[in-house]
Amino acid sequence: MKSTFNIDNPEQHARWNDFVAASPHGDVLQTLEWGEVKKPDWQPLPVAAEENGQLVATALVLKRALPGGKCLFYVPRGPILDWSNPRLFGLIKEQLLLAAKEHGAIYIKIDPALPDKSTFSDLFRRNGFIPSPEARASFGGTQPRCVMKLDISAPLDGVMANFHSKWRYNIRLGARKGLVVKDDCTRNDLKIFHAIYDETAKRDGFIGYPLRYFETQWDVLVERGMAKLFLVYHEDQPLSGAISFVLGKQCWYVFGASSNEKRNLMPNHSMQWAMINWAKECGCDTYDFRGVHDMPEGTSSEDLMSSEDGLVRFKAGFGAELIRYCGEWDLPLSKPGYWAWTTLRPALRKLRR
Repeated sequence: MKSTFNIDNPEQHARWNDFVAASPHGDVLQTLEWGEVKKPDWQPLPVAAEENGQLVATALVLKRALPGGKCLFYVPRGPILDWSNPRLFGLIKEQLLLAAKEHGAIYIKIDPALPDKSTFSDLFRRNGFIPSPEARASFGGTQPRCVMKLDISAPLDGVMANFHSKWRYNIRLGARKGLVVKDDCTRNDLKIFHAIYDETAKRDGFIGYPLRYFETQWDVLVERGMAKLFLVYHEDQPLSGAISFVLGKQCWYVFGASSNEKRNLMPNHSMQWAMINWAKECGCDTYDFRGVHDMPEGTSSEDLMSSEDGLVRFKAGFGAELIRYCGEWDLPLSKPGYWAWTTLRPALRKLRR
């Protein structure tokens, strides 16, 4: 076993990403490319466990520097391993602890894409992890705890047949009204996407990412076939846009934007259908609409379609099902440091506001 992984070696780089892609719980956020995207605010540290020359567990750590020469470790949507074998979690934990000691981490945060089951929560607790107090109430964590996933393993006609009738109508309406989905975008088209993205941020009241963040994603992910930009036009006017990620058998709708203009044409329905088609072309069997607000596991499709949250209804109309993950778990390594970062710091920020 070893605690570090040579990402500059192309052969090892491919081994890592192939291992992540082959896992049903794999995610682009655990590829080595994602570590490149997050620089320089975060330093990527690939940590791996091997047996008999084979990878058995990986964890792309994002290291965030803290005052006093300390840091925190965050493993977004990881670690990656065969979760039916709890022993492997112990192996990657051991390697994470070695790396944490070397870098002075005050705690390790994990966030695997696992269902919310006692099997996993018990495993984490036995290994000293606790539910993260940092998990935000609305979406349940740094990454959304609840996502909506669509099975696209059937032929496309069968996939569309499971859409709500109004959603099928809106897709066909878009085609009749002359909506055009551009899926051969260039890097320069990011400026068009970002203008709509800014419009969306102002309308919906969130702070968006700067253009350079998406340019980095283009250079790292799009250029390597791991992401794609889509734009929807009507009479040469851009109405909506989105960026999707792809890895192995999974595709994720990650960033979306829509204009305030011509919303009656329902451009987002046409855009999602184009991205689902692309996912099928890439050999995917799962299309992930990503996050919605925290909801209980087992929420019925009827309840999703009648939700007061328009985002939930929109995703449910495509036949997507709610998946509730196990959430963020922290392993405190310095009790004073962990308390100061997760309890004292938020309290002081709230007091200043």
